[in-house]
Amino acid sequence: MLKKSIITGVGHYVPQNVVTNNDLSARMSTSNEWIIERTGIQERRHVLPGSDDTTATMGTKAARIAIANAGLTPDDIDFIVFATLSPDYYFPGPGVQVQEQLELKREIGALDVRNQCSGFVYSLSVADQFIKTGMYKNILIIGSELHSGGLDFTDRGRNVSVIFGDGAGAVVLSATDDANRGILSTHLFSEGKHAKELALTAPSTRDWIPNILQRNDPEETDYYPYMNGNFVFKHAVVRFAEAIQAALKTNGVSSEEIKLLIPHQANLRISQFIQQSMKLRDDQVYNNIMRYGNTTAASIPIALSEAYAEGRIEKGDLVLFAAFGSGFTWASALMRW
Repeated sequence: MLKKSIITGVGHYVPQNVVTNNDLSARMSTSNEWIIERTGIQERRHVLPGSDDTTATMGTKAARIAIANAGLTPDDIDFIVFATLSPDYYFPGPGVQVQEQLELKREIGALDVRNQCSGFVYSLSVADQFIKTGMYKNILIIGSELHSGGLDFTDRGRNVSVIFGDGAGAVVLSATDDANRGILSTHLFSEGKHAKELALTAPSTRDWIPNILQRNDPEETDYYPYMNGNFVFKHAVVRFAEAIQAALKTNGVSSEEIKLLIPHQANLRISQFIQQSMKLRDDQVYNNIMRYGNTTAASIPIALSEAYAEGRIEKGDLVLFAAFGSGFTWASALMRW
């Protein structure tokens, strides 16, 4: 009989440095009111230059909390899955850095997932398959992002730069024989024809660093994130709903039965649109984008960690995760806690 997988530990870490909308308005032509109206964000966390916070180290800090929360030690971990769009290095990925930073006695495997905003749900789906087949017993899943070092904090980049924050979240996914608990299903989708509507295209093997240096164009923006905001928003509300309905239909569950929906924290307006379209109560949806901004692959595990700490999730509850982002990719996962 196939095993089932449950989340046994959660944890998150965010830098101490709080950056408010008013702080950003001192650097570019924006305002607290403008940002809140369009995104719902009031503040976010940014890594302080010179600190020891990196994508990998923040992930490790969140991981240590999650492992302790699960009642385990690092040596109980059998495998690492690390989701990010902002690795410390172009290569290798941060998964192996976590293996080293946790000082594991075993050379366990580490997998890096590059699905941006959908990265955590994709990672959860991959880890679930390893658990089901009995290959691993305890898998560490991390979502971590350091956006602030690569954003354009001028008027040119304000529509994107006000949205993103830094931070990390982690969970331990463990095998269980309890047939009444665990991940019920995961659903993964993509549509690559819209890849450039939300992307960072340079440097890359198509336009490598010597070419950029030779051009030496201070107005070049390819190495900053680009987002076609209205286009992305219109697709997000549709794809979010599709991913959520796929999970509900597969398991014969109604929206009324969901204890908590934890969506990727992309934009508060998107979450509110989904909530209204599904007729969910405020207590059925968890949002923390107002405090942290969009932390991409880290947003769902950070929100999950906070929701659990607040007592919003108890054993037996139906919890639904959903995400949409660059790629385009979108995904959902339904679990019985």
